[in-house]
Amino acid sequence: LIGYGVEGGMHLVLELSPYGSLASLLHGKKEKLEWGVRYKIALGTAEGLLYLHEGCQRRIIHRDIKAANILLAEDFVPQICDYGLAKWLPEQWTHHTVSKFEGTFGYLAPEYLMHGIVDEKTDVFAFGVILLELITGRRALDYSQQSLVMWAKPLLKKNNIRELVDPSLAEDYNTLQMNLVVLTASLCVQRSAIQRPQMRQVVELLKGNCGSLE
Repeated sequence: LIGYGVEGGMHLVLELSPYGSLASLLHGKKEKLEWGVRYKIALGTAEGLLYLHEGCQRRIIHRDIKAANILLAEDFVPQICDYGLAKWLPEQWTHHTVSKFEGTFGYLAPEYLMHGIVDEKTDVFAFGVILLELITGRRALDYSQQSLVMWAKPLLKKNNIRELVDPSLAEDYNTLQMNLVVLTASLCVQRSAIQRPQMRQVVELLKGNCGSLE
């Protein structure tokens, strides 16, 4: 973050993002995004969300985590942007309920779609979708409006990594890292919010510390 502006609207000033957004890089007509970069983006984004949830003076729920809102700075360092839907939650609140439906289809948690419930697990679900995009190279919603989560869940249940992995990667990826990201994604997109990990656990999982779930 370089600075901010409050005249004529409220704006954050970030460093120039030479690679654009994760969405444009992952789904645009460019060279394939190698696995090492995808893993770096996954971990960096997770750490950014952990800061919003636990590192800020007040808990911040982003509510619109998606590939288009992850900007990539030098060395593919991810920056979470677009806080237009973000909510501050007081420490004593377990969640917030909204009546106006906002967000991006393909990334919306079931409890938000059905009941308008917003908390940290709302962002965790959306982050799980981003992990699936990084693994598969597919969009959260394809051109036929098929959900990536619905497509991936049978493969996640069978741990069918071969069918999940982006064909452009072939077998050019770190197997341990891929297994960790697949496991983390499967936990993040659980239908029940209670069964999803907190972002602190997500970061530890991506680093290979599976004991964080205990």
